[in-house]
Formats: sequence, C-alpha cells, structure tokens
Amino acid sequence: MRVGVIIPAAGSSSRFGAQDKLSQDLGGRPVLLRTVELFTKRDDVFAIVVAGPPGDLDAFKDRYGPALSFHGAKVVAGGSVDRWESVRNALAAMPDDLTHIAVHDAARPCATPELIARVFEAAKVAKAVIPGVGVTSTLKRVSETTVAAATDDAVASAILGDFGMEATKGRIVTETVSREHLVMVQTPQIFDASLLRRAYAAGNLEGTTDDASVIERTGEEVVVVEGDNRNLKITTADDLALARAIMGIKSTARVAESYRFE
Repeated sequence: MRVGVIIPAAGSSSRFGAQDKLSQDLGGRPVLLRTVELFTKRDDVFAIVVAGPPGDLDAFKDRYGPALSFHGAKVVAGGSVDRWESVRNALAAMPDDLTHIAVHDAARPCATPELIARVFEAAKVAKAVIPGVGVTSTLKRVSETTVAAATDDAVASAILGDFGMEATKGRIVTETVSREHLVMVQTPQIFDASLLRRAYAAGNLEGTTDDASVIERTGEEVVVVEGDNRNLKITTADDLALARAIMGIKSTARVAESYRFE
C-alpha cells in the first residue's frame, strides 16, 4: 500500500470559542501537530496534505509550516464553506502513484495506532473503509423550532434570572429513533485512491458531511470496522480537557498560539 493522508484543517472552530482549537497545547505541541504525527511513523504513508483556512493561509503557514514541513507534510488552501471543498483541494495536491487515500479530522489527535492499523488493514480487501462505534444512548428526533415550557416565564425569571428564561425553553420530541444498526462514524476513513478521485470528480457534492457519503453517492459499498471511543473529535473546551486526560497529558497554561517548531 502507498497511502496519502488528507487532514482538513480549514474550519472556523466556532463552537470552541474565541481561540483556535487546533493551536491548543497537548503536551508541548499543538492539537494539529499531534494529529499529523499519528501518521508520520507509518511506513505505508507516503504523503500528507493539510488543508488550511484559505482566508488566513499565510498566518496558518507561519504558525505550523516549519513543523509540518519537518514531517514532510504539504499545506494547501482548504475550502471556505464546506469540508468537502478542503478534501477536493487536497486531492489535487496528492501524488498520482498512491494506491489509497485516507482522510482524518484535524481535531482527532487521540486515534490509537491500533485503530489506524485496523482501518488500513481492512482497506487491503475493501475499497472504502471507515471506523464506527455503536450508539448506546436513546435517540430522539425533536421539533425544528424551540418552544416555551408551561412554567410561568415571569416567575422563572424572578427566581432564576436569565438562566430561568433559558431553562423553560426546549424542543418537542417527535419520534424515538431505533438505535439498531446505527453507528457513530469516526476518522481516519480510507479509500482506494482512484475511487475517491472519481467520486470527487463525479458532480454535486452538496450535503455530504464526510468522505464516505461522497463514496456512497457512487453506489460503491462502504465497510465499517470497529472504531474506538477514545478517538474523540475536539469541538469544545471540555473535549480538549478530555483529550488531555485520554493522552495522559496534564493541562498547562501554555497555549500553542505562537508555536514554532524547534
């Protein structure tokens, strides 16, 4: 296998807060570099392309470029709106002699070597492989609109202030969804290189939320292998704290905002 790895890193991190989640410190290195390092020691990985924010690409390269270059990773401009745009741009920068292309979320630094090996091994016999974990919680479909609960808003406001107003609002359950045969999908996702290129060149990609859904539109089967609950995607500050705990890293005051490779 000759594998290329795409790391989409062009998102705005709006749910994380004012700071860039990919620059947050994980044991002396930023989240993004920790994620890239998951693949740098694998003998079957021959190319890594990171898709950065197109509107701030120069600053992105200033921050991460030296470290990424040390690991042989190339930086390209990602998409301005959707994730698939970043993957499409990165595909164009991939070498032509690859047999497989994997895509891994920039904010998933906790993927274990065992998980990556399991996914890559499955790709030797299947053209499209993704990891997934079973759904254990009850799933409810809720109304699109928010409604006020029956509690008197004036009373709630007097007792609880602004929190009281928010606590009396919610959405109505419209359906309990069976969790049978449902999985929560993770990355890395890995594909036959020619298949992924064809899928991205095929046409309309609007509404696709991961690369497997792009493949699904071609009619090709996608195989799900066992994922790992530790392989979380950092979305909020609480997720960052959990990632540090999973990796056995103590929280520090240092933030990799001014990170430079030395």
